[in-house]
Amino acid sequence: MNRKLIAILPAAGIGARAVGAEQDVTLPKQYRLLKGQAMLRWSVVALLQDERIDQVRVILAPGDTWGEKELGKLPRTVLRYCGGASRADTVTNALQELALQEQDWVIVHDAARPGLPAQSLRALIDTCLGLGQGGLLALPVPDTVKRGAPAGQSVLVQATVDRENLWLAQTPQMFPAALLKQALLDAQTKQAVITDEASAIELFGQQPILVVGSARNFKVTWPEDFELMEKWL
Repeated sequence: MNRKLIAILPAAGIGARAVGAEQDVTLPKQYRLLKGQAMLRWSVVALLQDERIDQVRVILAPGDTWGEKELGKLPRTVLRYCGGASRADTVTNALQELALQEQDWVIVHDAARPGLPAQSLRALIDTCLGLGQGGLLALPVPDTVKRGAPAGQSVLVQATVDRENLWLAQTPQMFPAALLKQALLDAQTKQAVITDEASAIELFGQQPILVVGSARNFKVTWPEDFELMEKWL
């Protein structure tokens, strides 16, 4: 059976938390430079490391003027301008315009995770295809976890949370295409808040597999993260 594996990279947001005082607020985070190249380009190239991925579909906001310049000449890469108001909306839009079959799979990766190692991507694909079950990269929580409660201008410790069996979710996240589309549409109907694809799958009654990821695959979120990521690349 001919099976397709399509990667979706939602890149329609602006990444407001990553904007420092000295940064141009009109430039979306994914186009900030890391070692002379846009962060988005690094993330796409990371996905292209595995030849089993038939195509990387980068989902941009309508009217985006940077994507073609940064990504236009990359192989197996398609730009689509159908980004939505949220990540879940963007991925749903991408799935709805794809004519995928029951046997096809999709991988969804963050534009802000340019440090994805090839071996982590390979481990995720091997595990999901080998077991026939969707999953995601993740890391066990290494630190003591506190739950905080706002108190005026401060945040006070409300409780210490047991970190056993707690994991930090990463991307890529990989699922059968039809299942993910159905789960996202179901979450949309329920007006549920979906922060990653796995949370939609969980709400739909499924249990994704956790595949150990890499510390290099952290999400560039805060202004100081750019300098740290450049040291990894």
